[in-house]
Amino acid sequence: MFTARTRRRTALVAAFALGALSLAACGEGDSGSGKELKLWHYEGADSAMGKAWNQAIKDFEKAHPGVKVKFEEKGFEQIQKTASMVLNSDDAPDIMEYNKGNSTAGMLSKQGLLTDLSDQVTSRGWYKLISDNVKTTCVYQNGLMGSGKWYGVPNYAEYTMVFYNKDMFAKNGVKVPTTFAEFTDALAKFKSKGITPLANAGSEYLGQQYFYQLALSKADRNWVENYERYTGKVDFHDAAWTYAANTLADWVKNGYIDKTSVSTKAEDAGVAWLQGKYPMMFSGSWWFGRFQSDAKFDWDTFLWPGSDMTLGSGGNIWVVPQGSKNKELAYDFIDITLKKANQDLLGNSGGIPVAGDPTAIKDTKTKAMIENFNTLAKNDGLAFYPDWPVASFYTTLVTETQKLINGSASPDAVLDNLQKAYDAGIPKQ
Repeated sequence: MFTARTRRRTALVAAFALGALSLAACGEGDSGSGKELKLWHYEGADSAMGKAWNQAIKDFEKAHPGVKVKFEEKGFEQIQKTASMVLNSDDAPDIMEYNKGNSTAGMLSKQGLLTDLSDQVTSRGWYKLISDNVKTTCVYQNGLMGSGKWYGVPNYAEYTMVFYNKDMFAKNGVKVPTTFAEFTDALAKFKSKGITPLANAGSEYLGQQYFYQLALSKADRNWVENYERYTGKVDFHDAAWTYAANTLADWVKNGYIDKTSVSTKAEDAGVAWLQGKYPMMFSGSWWFGRFQSDAKFDWDTFLWPGSDMTLGSGGNIWVVPQGSKNKELAYDFIDITLKKANQDLLGNSGGIPVAGDPTAIKDTKTKAMIENFNTLAKNDGLAFYPDWPVASFYTTLVTETQKLINGSASPDAVLDNLQKAYDAGIPKQ
């Protein structure tokens, strides 16, 4: 995701609130009136990030007297499609949350639309708070992530997991799986009882997350680097991609994923899981805070069984558009989101802070989630997201994954289309 994660991911894609916050200030970096600082983000108010950033806004206002906040709701999908156009206009915000990766933040940095934050990262000490595995998606050189200048700064991290309804598992006598064989047995057992086991959203990012995770279960780090960073040849008819396409198509035929989910949005899938219609949903940690607040049943999470890697990275990043009129104020806001108090709030609200104090986390589920992330990061198990490598690949993946779900194209034809779009999108260096 999160890009997105949608990606972003990110919190809830369909609940993503993109805000324009009008903050009155007398001059860049000073309090008072006469100027606006526009801040956009697309996290739901009830997500961990939404809660933490709402408090960051209050802290920012306290540090900059006279500031007013105006919130305007927009969506992740809209920004995903229009960022280049918006940031190249007078409507650009001064600071915004944006999806990380070559095809998003990398592309904007290459187009000269983002501010180089390297000096701020050094002078404000942010580099001390961000680990190397999180840093990968913050730095870009000629549009490619992993090295170069800092164009973004995250204050949270994210990864995918299986959310499961413990009550439904117990009621139907299904064992919580620890191996992939046990996982597929659980899918079959739920289906035998007339229950579709997996919530899905084919019209947005959930469908492609299942697809990519199945491929990752047959891949290694070199495969990921080739795909994400162009370090070697990418063959969409290799063993990993072929297995993923065939398995996803088979799961739909077997009734493990509902064929009608081809047109479902992420928000609707999340709500359906909260309503107890599906025992499992595979998606990102951005859902955690909302599920923690809204679930009326006993639930928990587990990592995708039988795979050393899963989708994940540092969270979406704060970027400062090159056209920002209030860059110092933008840097101040980023700084507040990285302060210990805000990081601890994010963690205790169900998020994964990049610079939080683990001992300050009270909830046992949240502690386990953070521990799982730390284990993945330590073991080089974060495999980024499938839409990152080339521009517009998110839309391509949605379209091709939908074909696997509704059966309108064979797995081979889908892989052919992905290969063609990927090869055409690789930037010329």
